[in-house]
Order: sequence, then C-alpha cells, then structure tokens
Amino acid sequence: MKRPARILGLVVAATLAVGGVGVTAALNDRPQDARPIQDPPVGPTPAQDPAQTNSLGPTETAPNAQPAPAAPVPVPPTPEETTAALNRARQGEALNEIAPPAEEEDEEEEEVEVVQAPTEPEGPPPPRQRRRVAVVQAVDKVTAESIRFEVEVGGRPVAFKRELIFRVRACEVSTEGERDQEAAGYLEISLQPRGVITGAEPRQLFRGWMFASSPGLGVLEHPVYDAWLVDCRA
Repeated sequence: MKRPARILGLVVAATLAVGGVGVTAALNDRPQDARPIQDPPVGPTPAQDPAQTNSLGPTETAPNAQPAPAAPVPVPPTPEETTAALNRARQGEALNEIAPPAEEEDEEEEEVEVVQAPTEPEGPPPPRQRRRVAVVQAVDKVTAESIRFEVEVGGRPVAFKRELIFRVRACEVSTEGERDQEAAGYLEISLQPRGVITGAEPRQLFRGWMFASSPGLGVLEHPVYDAWLVDCRA
C-alpha cells in the first residue's frame, strides 16, 4: 500500500509544478500599467563650502635677515670693464664711418596663415552604444492626458490606459565620436480595445524605428493616441 501512495504523491507534485510554471509565464506576458517618471532636476549645483575649497596648509615664517637699503648702492666699474667699453665705442664709430646705415624697409612682410585640411577618421565608425531601458511619451488626444514612462528592452510590455501596449526590441545611442547625438529605438505598439474577450490578439499599430531628435521619421498613426521615443537609458 505504501508504494501506490508514494506514486500518487509524486504525480500530484508534478501536476502542481507544471501548473505553477504556466501561471508564472502568463503573468510575465501580461502587460503592466505605465508609471510616470520624473527627469532629474537641471540647474546649478549648490555652492561648496569655502572651508573645503580654500583650505591652505600651515604658513612658514621667513628667516631673519638684514633689512634692504632704502636707496640702491651704485657699484663702480672695474678698470678692465671701462677699457672694454671704450674699445667697443671706438669700433662702432669706425664702422659707422665706413658703411652707411642701411635704409629701413617701409614694406612689411605679409604673414601667410597656413590652414590644414581636416583629416577624416580611418576605418569604419564605432558601433552604437546599446541601452537597457527606453523612455516613451504617450498622449491621449481626446482627454489631453500625457505620461512619460519606461519600457525595458526585451522585457515585460507596458500598457498606456490599458489599451495601448508597448514593447521595445532595441534602444541605442550615438557614440561620442559621431557628429550628431541621437537616440533610436525599435518599438512595437499594439491596441487592445476594452471589452475584448481574454486571449484575443491585440491589433498592431506600429512596428519600426523611432528617433528621439526626429519624431517625424517614425510616427504612430492613430486618431486617439500619439506616442514617440524620448531617450535611451542604461
């Protein structure tokens, strides 16, 4: 009698485990409601403590020395310096008598500025940096309700007003070496009307790339809702 009871217990445990996995997968696929986020404040940082920024070390006292004289004391030249100065003066007068002074040139030489052409970087551009979270802005045109929320790349979908469902497959930003800084994300937006039988597939409205600096390149076309990509964050 013990062996059939043990087999029956194992069958019941396996059934409960399979049912728990199915419930967990169904909860992960179910979209969660969008939660608004706030951008960090932008402005000047608070002033630092002068005691911390202007800290000086211990001062050193100067050694005792004799005070400087009130007026400069002239030093007479030596006889050798006087003789050398007279010889240089005589040689200068003789050269002025032999060779007349050269005429000063009125025209000054024009300075030519050499401009170097910019060098192009060698090799292919570096790949874009991938981010983990996409920031999306959604608007209800009828009620003027707007919300900014985050959607994890490849994670659980997010629903706006329980009808507009967002999924993000990729979110990338430009590298520091690129001329234009850009954030781009690959989004899938679907509509799940209210009152639909549970289990029905939502109708897809948009699928493609959206650009933060150019919202007109990827547009969600819907009479009630509007949405666009704001940024990509780590």
